[in-house]
Amino acid sequence: IFIHGSAELALRLAEADLIDRYNLLVFPVLLGAGKHLFSRDDRAKRGLRLRESEAYANGVAKLVYDVVH
Repeated sequence: IFIHGSAELALRLAEADLIDRYNLLVFPVLLGAGKHLFSRDDRAKRGLRLRESEAYANGVAKLVYDVVH
């Protein structure tokens, strides 16, 4: 299942330990506010293993991480 644009749904699935892989596009812009992709609650650290990465001419970086259980 791919989730596009629903930070709230992604957060709830992560809290239930139902996400195996993150496909992220990182844009070269800093914002002072907005929704968090990851919970700020104190909880056990989750490891991520980089599976794939690619940088594009416009500065966007594609990062694919597997969740390490």
